[in-house]
Amino acid sequence: MHPTSVKGVDDMIRLGDLNEAGLLRNLLVRHKEGIIYTYTGSILVAVNPYQLLPIYTIEHVHMYTDRRLGELPPHVFSIADSCFFNMRRNRKNQCCVIGESGAGKTESTKLMLQFLAAVSGQRSWIEQQVLEANPILEFGNAKTIRNDNSSRFGKYIDINFTKGGAIEGARIEQYLLEKSRVCRQAPDERNYHVFYYMLMGMSAEKKKILSLGNAAEYKYLTMGNCTSCEGRDDVKEYAHFQSALKILTFTENDLWEISKLLAAILHLGNVDFETIVDNLEACNVHTSTNFKMASELLEVDPKALGKGLTQRSFQTAREHVTKSLTSAQAMDGRDAFQGIYGRLFIWIVEKINSAIYKPPDEENEAKQSIGLLDIFGFENFSKNFEQLCINFANEQLQQFFVKHVFKLEQDEYARENIVWKHIDYQDNQRTLDVLASKSMNLLSLIDEESNFPKQATDATLLQKMNQYHEKGGIYLPPKNNYETQFGIEHFAGKVFYDSQFLEKNRDTLSSDLIKMLEKSTNKLLKQVFCNDLKSTSGSIKIANFKMTIQVPDGKKRVPTLSGQFRQSLDSLMKTLTACQPYFIRCIKPNDFKKPMLFDRELCMRQLRYSGMMETIRIRKAGYPVRYTFDEFLTRYRVLLRTSICDPKTESEEKCCESICENLLTGEGDWKTGKTKIFLKDHHDTMLEVERIKQLNVKALLIQKVLRGYKYKEFLRKRSAAIVIQKYWRGHKGRKLYKVVQLGFARLQAQVRSRQLHFQYKKRRQATLVVQTHVRGHLARKEWKRKRKAVILLQAHTRGILARKALEKMKRDMYLSAKEKEEEQRLILEKQRRLEEVLRQKREMEAKRQSDQEMVDDMFDFLTLMPNTVGGQEGQAPMGYEDEYSFAKFASMYFQGAATHTHIRQRLHQPLLYHEDEDDVLASLTVWWIILRFMGDLPEPKKRARVPSSQDRFMPQELMSRKDRRLSNMVGLDQSDDQTEVSKPATLQTVKEDPEVLTGESDTLDRPLTSLEKLHYIVGYAIVRPDLDEIYCQICKQLHDNNNRTGFFRGWVLLSLCLGVFPPSERFIKYLQSFIRLAPSGYSSYCADRLRRTVMNGTREEPPSYLELQATKTKKPIVVTVMLMDNRSINLPVDSASTSKEICQLISNKINLKDSFGFSIYVALYAKWALGSGREHVMDAISRCEQDTKRRGGQEQHAPWRLIFRKEIFTPWHNCSDDKLSTDLIYKQIIHGLKSGEYQCQKEDDYVDLAAKHLYIQHGSDSRPENVKDVVQDCISNSLLETKTESNWVQMVSTAHAQGSYVSSKQKTDSLKAEIVDYTRQKWPIFFSRFFEVAKLSPPLPKSKFIVAINWTGITFLDEREKRLAELSFPERLWVHSREPMRQPLLKKLGGHPEFTHKAILKYMGDYPTKQQQNPLELTDQIFGPATKHDALRDEIYCQIMKQMTNNNNMEHGWQLMWLSCGLFPPSQPLLKHAQRFLESRRREPLASDCLQRMMEPRKLPPHHVELDAIQQNSTQIRHKIHFPNDTDEIFEVATNTRIKDLLLNISRKLELSSADGFSIFVKTNDKFLSLNETDYFFDSLRQITDWSKSVKRIDFFMRKLWFNVIPGRDTKADLIFHFPQELPKYLRGYHVCTKEEMLKIAALLFCIKVNSDKNQLVMIPKLLKELVPTDQLKAMSENEWKKNITASFNKQTGMTADEAKVAFLKAVHRWPTFGCAFFDQTSEQKFPDIVRIAISKQGLTIIHPKTKETLATHPFNRIANWSSGSTYFHMTIGNLVNGSKFLCETSL
Repeated sequence: MHPTSVKGVDDMIRLGDLNEAGLLRNLLVRHKEGIIYTYTGSILVAVNPYQLLPIYTIEHVHMYTDRRLGELPPHVFSIADSCFFNMRRNRKNQCCVIGESGAGKTESTKLMLQFLAAVSGQRSWIEQQVLEANPILEFGNAKTIRNDNSSRFGKYIDINFTKGGAIEGARIEQYLLEKSRVCRQAPDERNYHVFYYMLMGMSAEKKKILSLGNAAEYKYLTMGNCTSCEGRDDVKEYAHFQSALKILTFTENDLWEISKLLAAILHLGNVDFETIVDNLEACNVHTSTNFKMASELLEVDPKALGKGLTQRSFQTAREHVTKSLTSAQAMDGRDAFQGIYGRLFIWIVEKINSAIYKPPDEENEAKQSIGLLDIFGFENFSKNFEQLCINFANEQLQQFFVKHVFKLEQDEYARENIVWKHIDYQDNQRTLDVLASKSMNLLSLIDEESNFPKQATDATLLQKMNQYHEKGGIYLPPKNNYETQFGIEHFAGKVFYDSQFLEKNRDTLSSDLIKMLEKSTNKLLKQVFCNDLKSTSGSIKIANFKMTIQVPDGKKRVPTLSGQFRQSLDSLMKTLTACQPYFIRCIKPNDFKKPMLFDRELCMRQLRYSGMMETIRIRKAGYPVRYTFDEFLTRYRVLLRTSICDPKTESEEKCCESICENLLTGEGDWKTGKTKIFLKDHHDTMLEVERIKQLNVKALLIQKVLRGYKYKEFLRKRSAAIVIQKYWRGHKGRKLYKVVQLGFARLQAQVRSRQLHFQYKKRRQATLVVQTHVRGHLARKEWKRKRKAVILLQAHTRGILARKALEKMKRDMYLSAKEKEEEQRLILEKQRRLEEVLRQKREMEAKRQSDQEMVDDMFDFLTLMPNTVGGQEGQAPMGYEDEYSFAKFASMYFQGAATHTHIRQRLHQPLLYHEDEDDVLASLTVWWIILRFMGDLPEPKKRARVPSSQDRFMPQELMSRKDRRLSNMVGLDQSDDQTEVSKPATLQTVKEDPEVLTGESDTLDRPLTSLEKLHYIVGYAIVRPDLDEIYCQICKQLHDNNNRTGFFRGWVLLSLCLGVFPPSERFIKYLQSFIRLAPSGYSSYCADRLRRTVMNGTREEPPSYLELQATKTKKPIVVTVMLMDNRSINLPVDSASTSKEICQLISNKINLKDSFGFSIYVALYAKWALGSGREHVMDAISRCEQDTKRRGGQEQHAPWRLIFRKEIFTPWHNCSDDKLSTDLIYKQIIHGLKSGEYQCQKEDDYVDLAAKHLYIQHGSDSRPENVKDVVQDCISNSLLETKTESNWVQMVSTAHAQGSYVSSKQKTDSLKAEIVDYTRQKWPIFFSRFFEVAKLSPPLPKSKFIVAINWTGITFLDEREKRLAELSFPERLWVHSREPMRQPLLKKLGGHPEFTHKAILKYMGDYPTKQQQNPLELTDQIFGPATKHDALRDEIYCQIMKQMTNNNNMEHGWQLMWLSCGLFPPSQPLLKHAQRFLESRRREPLASDCLQRMMEPRKLPPHHVELDAIQQNSTQIRHKIHFPNDTDEIFEVATNTRIKDLLLNISRKLELSSADGFSIFVKTNDKFLSLNETDYFFDSLRQITDWSKSVKRIDFFMRKLWFNVIPGRDTKADLIFHFPQELPKYLRGYHVCTKEEMLKIAALLFCIKVNSDKNQLVMIPKLLKELVPTDQLKAMSENEWKKNITASFNKQTGMTADEAKVAFLKAVHRWPTFGCAFFDQTSEQKFPDIVRIAISKQGLTIIHPKTKETLATHPFNRIANWSSGSTYFHMTIGNLVNGSKFLCETSL
């Protein structure tokens, strides 16, 4: 025997006796010593100990963390750490395959999860949720003969990690739950654990509601004659199950609903059937309480349930047949309810995933993950179709193992020319071929037979199996025709199967049961069967006792059980293949589940079929660790000795060999192949260990050099500081001398000035006396002169007035009689005129009916409307109509006596007030037209003397707009028809007189068509924005309008207006409320049109004929868009559709990726570009219709077309990005050459393009007819006239023959790209966007010209297309702009979704907005994405610097720069440019501060305090901090201040002895939150502000950790912090104390209250609550308390209040609960409902809140894991495997 076989080895590769006996002995020796783990290279072999071993503690977790495989004894933690390490090192997903039933695979999975959660180190709630998913998943576990906790399903747990290695979520996939276990179990096996948990752990009250007893009462739980499981406490497990549900966000109602369904299954199992005496083929349900409870819990009608269990219905060709079932068949139907359990399990898994899975933020975001596969081992049942699927999955996993360990490895040795002796191994590929791979495999045959319910039976299935697979050797046919069993030669041995598969494979419920479930009121039951219930509306499968009928409502088949499983398994294998795998081979030592019992034969059989012998051989001889030379050198470059091998001169292979030769000498062989280096496992471990050592050495060297440099820098600065001090002191002395000298000079000047001042005052007084006398004399003289003149004027005036009065008296006496007569005559004339007006009004009323018929003809489609009265069809939400009703708006804003109701008269003044007189007149005119449109006034009878042209009645402003050219393009796309349009007449508006209507223009006083009136009304709104008058007039005429025709005509008018212009913000809510009252169909239609118009803005043209037609049906308008490849696309549009939306729709529809620069063109008599922006498509169509009408045509016959084509290129255009884009542009170029749009200067250019087109169309085939076709395609007619077609054909043929693309057989896509690039370079002006502009400043010679923008730059043209000037983009690109950029400045961000340029423009005031946006919202939009994505930070700097260049509005730009520098620095490439930008603007106040602020990046956008400070031009921020003793201080806080910096600042200012143990707390309404010391202060504040925006927040500085706190050592800390923090704990009764201690402390507290004033002793009864713990107040009467406290107080005389506070702390300090943090929590079952948790430096203590008894104490080193989240706190104490768990809940 080899020495290695005596004691055993950790790695079986090192065994000397490399045979089966040696392997078995090694495992046996280690098993006897309690060592259950053994390596085979990187494969772990785990022998189930069937007992708990002390090797899963938190110490073992720490021991195996960050250690390489092989450094420590074998352990499952080592495999988990290797997965974690390789995931982070190689950035590749890992997986671990754990297998063999009953061998401990589920426990290994749990341990892997525990370890990964521990090394993640975040203690986050998501980690705990992932861990607690396991107790819930034991919903699918049960006791079997092999295993007490066997997983009866497979699961794959995919754990996702952040880049930092923290768990951020997980996803669980489940496979093939064994549903048959619900209704039958093998001997000595149990049903699923959860049934026993519920019966043992549920409270008696709940069990009574569910009518549940014990397990022995239920048939489904006693079929295996086993209701208990040794070693499992069902009560405890049920408590764990409940707590896990809480952690995974299951509610109490969810648990109750789950319990109801489980109870229903148990009751159904006890339902019996009795055969009907008269009919042996039928039965009835035996009446029992079980049946009644089952129907109640399922919430279905008992009769329906009974009928569903005893009858089956199916559909024949002609009728619906119902068939009664026998008792046996009914029992089978009852057992079909096992499907409830299976679907309930799937629902639970999905709900777990919804809690723990976080989908990626971006579709392409790659997540690092580790997958754990815990899947069933080989099964051998008597009758079960599921075992075939299970064994098929094991075959797949064995093939994955074989492929990874044997096939791929040996293939790679051959590829890399490694000398290798081939190792034979057992390959199970043939078995997989028979099962699922080759044609007519077993699973395919089963599926095929399952889909033919009428013809197929289990017998026909067996016949087909025998027919196709009898001779293969893998398939074992039955021995005779009567047997129904067949066998499969699996890699683990032969397994025989019963062929009764078809019913199980169909996996369907009967239609009767599905219909019954549809009627159930149980929400959870419907939820778990939602897919089945949905399928009833499509394809329904009706299964009776022998047949399955498919009723096709569609062609889709319901997938079979094996089909679903194969699909899931294929997905799993793809996932595993993409990962780096690890394998754990679990070995079961015996079949009796006994510890220390090793069955050699059983273990040898497992080792043999798992291929362990071959695995050891290949692992021993092979090289499992493989690196490419580049990867190896990159990772281990630090180990290379450059003196031996210089990487600059030597190859990578030589360098790799040098490293291995130096470090791996004597450590076995390693090999180098063609491209890789091959190592053993222990080589990789040695290299990693040595690498870490060398990195530490280099780090120390760098630290030493840097510290030396820093010290030298300090010495240099110190000597410089001494020089500065010397010169500063000299300067200070000289400055002081100058100050004294200046003081003496100022004193002299002061004395001299006082003397001069005295002389000046004396002379001034004398001057004033002289002036007074002279001015008095002159004033008296002037007054006398004026008085004489006034008297003379009065005398003459009185004479004139007297003479005039005399003449008037004489004239009045003569004329009075005549005047009276004339006055009487005028009164009579006025009365006659009034009667004439009334007569005319009566005549108009008589003619109204005939006029009404005429208007009905105009809108005949309105007769299709329902016969309803407006205002009664829809109701606004309660309260909304009152707040924003139209009547309320009218009462607030209408002028005069105008009301909100319908009238038929002309208005004397507009409804709303208008300052502009033109708006007043326009409003009255529009009112007149609206009355005529709605039929409230008849049309005028007289005809206008001018032609009835549309231009004659349009508003003047709108007509001036129509005078412009139809297109936005100028110069290149001018129309062929240059007919002048006559200048329109000036618009005349309506004036009203109370009696006579005057001022109506001839153009309006004539009959108008409905389209003309609509254009007139809408035209005013377009040229006069924010004119709510029109909407108010329409709404007024719709309100209480009893004329049905006019009412609906008004809604048509309103809907058309809503599609053209929006109301003002003042009126929009009232209009929305009014629209809710619209008649049927119009409410949603009008609301949608309003929403779209508000979103896309006001139109520029009135509605088109198309829109008027579309309003009849209220359906979208369908337009046809032509593509350049002659395709046409129909698109739905509406009145608000923009060219951008149309372009996006087309791009999505044709899958165009590179859509930039493609635009919509409109073609009428010429074409022009609409662009791809906010231009309205219906505006262009309206212009086309108007132009057609001006030419004498009709609007509906306007021959307009929409074309989708390339308008402009980008400078970085790349044809390879999108082949479709290139093809469309290519077709556009060919079309442009033919039409003459694109013109070449040389004839050869045409020939070259035509030759390339010939090659693209026909390849190298240059037959004359092909060339002739190409010439017709590419050469314009004008060129064909100058030179004959035959000449062109000859030139093109020659060019084609000489072309290099023919000889090289160039791809056509490549040649198309060449043509497109040639065109882009050759004709940039033809691919430009044109704008008409006016000159504002010199030096261009013209005042109006055209600007063409293309990829090369900006070109200025005159109206004849003469170039005036050109600018390239670099000249203008870096200047601020007022237009938002469409893509980022940095090329690396081409496809990034976050783009913030518009927010920067808004903040700087460069982008006008109607509503002023909150600055904090804008800074969040600017900086929020950059704090999450590093790549955006440079983009933010570039955009801010660009907007600050040549911008007059610099203040807000500097604010953004200041904030940006405080949040994150630019990257190294941009840093020097940003610094130079700031240094070049040193004069700006914030420039130097910005330079100093560039620091480490923060996590969140600016806090509003920072924003407020910089907006007030203040860079100093002061913040108030409160202290526990109700005092506060203000401290200066910078944007780069961390919490720890602020703590030190506060402690220095308060003169505390140390800042250790203190922290900043934020107090909200219901909680205190401690801030992390390493975080930035404003980041923490921002995070809390975002959590609770509306909650008042106070910042406290308090003690957090009470280590080494001794009262009296730091008096200031005692008075400010320790006493105010400990006093509330004492008064709440948290401490245990004696009566004497309470009296002493009460006396001290009284001393503090009254400051030792004995006169206040009478106040003790009133102050008791502030002196004695709350729970002790009733221990004595008030008088006794007073007496005892007084006695204790008298003993402590002479003590000050501060001394009493310190004495209080000294008294409390002696108690073990001093300094504890207390929390009252709701706990789990084994503790009282409410417990008190005390956390101190010793650990965590659980206390009874009433008795104060200590229930449990857990030192910190015993707490294996803890986490908190939401309202829960969870911890695990002791061993990770079965340590005790504690879950508590708080109401906060």
